[in-house]
Amino acid sequence: MRVLERRDVERLLDMESCIGAVEDAFRARGEGRRAPSGILGLELDGGTLHAKLGSLILSRPYAAAKINANFPDNPARHALPTIQGILVLFDAALGTPLASMDSGLITAMRTAAASAVAARYLAVPNASSASFIGCGVQARSHIEAIHHVRRLERVVAFDLSRAAAERFAGEARARFGVVAEVATDVHEAASASEIVITSTPSRHPLLNPGDLPAGAFVAAVGADNEGKQEIAAELLRQVVVVVDDLDQCSRIGDLHHAFALGPMPPGHVRGSLDQVVAGLVPGRLSNDEIIVFDSTGVAIEDVAAAALVYERAETTGAGFLIN
Repeated sequence: MRVLERRDVERLLDMESCIGAVEDAFRARGEGRRAPSGILGLELDGGTLHAKLGSLILSRPYAAAKINANFPDNPARHALPTIQGILVLFDAALGTPLASMDSGLITAMRTAAASAVAARYLAVPNASSASFIGCGVQARSHIEAIHHVRRLERVVAFDLSRAAAERFAGEARARFGVVAEVATDVHEAASASEIVITSTPSRHPLLNPGDLPAGAFVAAVGADNEGKQEIAAELLRQVVVVVDDLDQCSRIGDLHHAFALGPMPPGHVRGSLDQVVAGLVPGRLSNDEIIVFDSTGVAIEDVAAAALVYERAETTGAGFLIN
């Protein structure tokens, strides 16, 4: 088994390739090829532990098991990452463990890659502005990913920590040459852009009816367990919703809060991202539609990214082998 540290993953996985691999994974599922996934979560004091399992047939049959601990207070209180974990990649035909790798960077990149795939199909074609609500690790991955599918010219940042928002805005200016500013509140940030990324540990709604302009695309990536919520149920019931996985979003995503109020109005859940990518359901129907992508993180994204890392490691000899 090949063991890969974070520095190895960082060297082997680039965002453009990750977006392509994640898009191919969703297309495979949409076309009916074998692409199962599952999730299990456990609440801990101060955080959560969740396991995600998935399988894809790529150059060979692969399966991955990822276990992540998610502790939002870690950076401020312990100088540790919010997400720490490990991913094990298997040969899905033989059950042989092929590689063990740090999962933190893979999680950040594949999540942003999924949002970029969604934005490619669901954001207005000429979108050039993006607001980032929550300015941590995910925001940094997302600005890079979104920049690959829509050429950003203007960025708006908001975080409960003004200093974090200022840092993110400064990095955006330096790295991407965009105009970047810091909003004073969520409404100001959400109403300012065509693309909105929410990546927070919030347990109460951040975006409410009236916060979004016509034509907005929202990638809501923070809700990965039953207790988290970024998008008000009332807002979800007014807009078009596309999910990464309907069963998963119905149980742990923002969507499950909307379902708790009763059946969604017809057509409001347009479909899943795999159906959009495969052409089974339409993406954006007009430039005025507000579309929310409820992203809970599907394990086929992990398989796609990890397989790419592993195959490049095999070619380059990265990491080290253990028996």
